[in-house]
Amino acid sequence: MQSCLPKQSHKEELTMSTTALPAHKNNVHDHPVVRRGAIVQQMPGLSICHLTPVQDRLDSRTYVMEMLPLKKHGCRLTLVGAHGRDEKEDSVDFVSIPRRQTRVTRILLAVAMAFRAARQPAQLYHVHNPEMIPAGLFLKMLGGKKVVYDTQEDHPSMMLTKAYLPRAVRSLASKAVATMERMAARIFDGYIAADSGTLRATARVGKSHKMVFYNLPNLDFFPSPEATDKKFDLVYRGGLSERAGTFVLLSAIRELQRRGLSTRLLLFGYTDSSVDRVKLQDHIQSMGLSDNVVLEGRIDHSRMAATLNLARISVCPLLEIPKFRNNIPVKVFESWACGLPVVCSDLPPIRPFFKGRKFGLLVKPGSAQALADGLEHLLNNPEEIARMGKAARSAVVERYNNRYESKKLLAFYNRILSEVS
Repeated sequence: MQSCLPKQSHKEELTMSTTALPAHKNNVHDHPVVRRGAIVQQMPGLSICHLTPVQDRLDSRTYVMEMLPLKKHGCRLTLVGAHGRDEKEDSVDFVSIPRRQTRVTRILLAVAMAFRAARQPAQLYHVHNPEMIPAGLFLKMLGGKKVVYDTQEDHPSMMLTKAYLPRAVRSLASKAVATMERMAARIFDGYIAADSGTLRATARVGKSHKMVFYNLPNLDFFPSPEATDKKFDLVYRGGLSERAGTFVLLSAIRELQRRGLSTRLLLFGYTDSSVDRVKLQDHIQSMGLSDNVVLEGRIDHSRMAATLNLARISVCPLLEIPKFRNNIPVKVFESWACGLPVVCSDLPPIRPFFKGRKFGLLVKPGSAQALADGLEHLLNNPEEIARMGKAARSAVVERYNNRYESKKLLAFYNRILSEVS
């Protein structure tokens, strides 16, 4: 069976059946369904309870990428969080908890969430992000439950750029989160990351089973794109901040104006705060780009494909900071799923996916000039846009999608549950 993912520069194999890390003491999970023809003994009707700190919405990784695909395998699923839904939908139970305003109170609420989760008849508890580690500890050490921790992001690196933290304490916060995650790797039954680079710090810590679950598109949400009128030349989705390259992108748009290219850009996603959103709006106006840039907020995942399809080219201008030297940007694969070429910062995690392929262009991170050059090239070559977009869509349908990841996750759960505590 051919590789699903390309080789990384650190020579780790990224395949459909592995976690992209070298095996150590048999704890790094290999997918037994596809490895050497072996067949995994699937446990019928698995019951999994997810706990997430995400508020006011359904987290796309947790719900769209991990939970929904397992419904097709007959799993019974529960989602505990401040998502605002208390209902049963098919084989998913939504258990809502009160919303909390601050991160500190969300951490303190984790134990209360664990009490709610413990009352759910689940075989395994899947907790997401560092805020839920206390809940996982309660379930594991006091409740005797099987627990999997899902870090989702490179959280220690994220602490170094958190605007709500004073600069003097960011390094300390980063070390504290890293310590918590190492503790999770030692105590919990399973440890999941979204990238091999993120998992590397805990890959050899403890006896928990390790797995990389890549944030690849669920094709149920990304059907074959239909021909539509393109209202925008460019689209960017995700975090809107300096670290995400938003201001570099705006400078590139202004540079294109100087070159005689009036370019329409759709920005949609989240800012760190309402104050940061106002600053971004003011910056757009001060640069004279109000007629060129449309700024929208975060959208539901069900609208992601339709929104991306409003543009001809997708942009991923992330800066070269520690977090983005580990995390693979999901926005690239979602754009490819919509048949859009991507002009992307040349960073180690995404570089192998562009190497030898014509799915877009890589440009120097942080350089508005280089970004403008790449965008100008594609905008002046519509045939190349169409050719790249078609090739990108085919690659997602054939390889870079959630189908194999969900099979890996199911086998991972089964392996943990088959072990006697």
